[in-house]
Amino acid sequence: MTTLDHFPITRKWPAQHPERLQLYSLPTPNGVKASIMLEETGLPYEPHLVSFETNDQMSPAFLSLNPNNKIPAILDPDGPGGKPLALFESGAILIYLAEKTGQFLPAEPATRFETLQWLMFQMGGVGPMFGQLGFFHKFAGKDFEDKRPRDRYAAETKRLLGVLNQRMTGRDWIMGENYSIADIAIWPWVRNLVGFYGAGDLVGFSEFTELPRVLAAFDQRPAVQRGLSIPARS
Repeated sequence: MTTLDHFPITRKWPAQHPERLQLYSLPTPNGVKASIMLEETGLPYEPHLVSFETNDQMSPAFLSLNPNNKIPAILDPDGPGGKPLALFESGAILIYLAEKTGQFLPAEPATRFETLQWLMFQMGGVGPMFGQLGFFHKFAGKDFEDKRPRDRYAAETKRLLGVLNQRMTGRDWIMGENYSIADIAIWPWVRNLVGFYGAGDLVGFSEFTELPRVLAAFDQRPAVQRGLSIPARS
């Protein structure tokens, strides 16, 4: 196993356990995908808080690992071939961890690709649209006199919720009986939409009868409960 000392990010966030996977993140809907996945798999890891309040994501140390300055990012000392692997983008991290541990991504090809399809549904639709709605509903965008941007994202969010609600009819999880990385990607965003963003009424969340049921089941998972607060905020 190769040392992590030559990775600049470890100078700002020293590894107390360099033999473990290093997680650089913040408990946001994208950030908790990685922490929940790590908690679900039981893979040993060491979390490091990347604080937006102090612009840690723009620091040279963090940019050396992720030039796109977004969380989460990981540094695995025991990557493919036993060599360290630095990785960013939450979807890529979920796939990597699933393949590394053999968990939460089916091996059978057709079911595997269907699972990845729903992961991409979150990456390409749910995350960007819910995030924009959050800006226009909760943050600075709420002060804009012109409400057309907010209404545009609210309408698209409602459409995506309809797609998801239809998928969940008669299902425990996105892929049926089996919990997967698609669930780990999607449900933190649904949770954030109706919780932190407070946009449930705006998008008519109560109309989607299947979603509260699945969201409640997701929230009850012990690994989810732990992962939602990792890394701990200062």
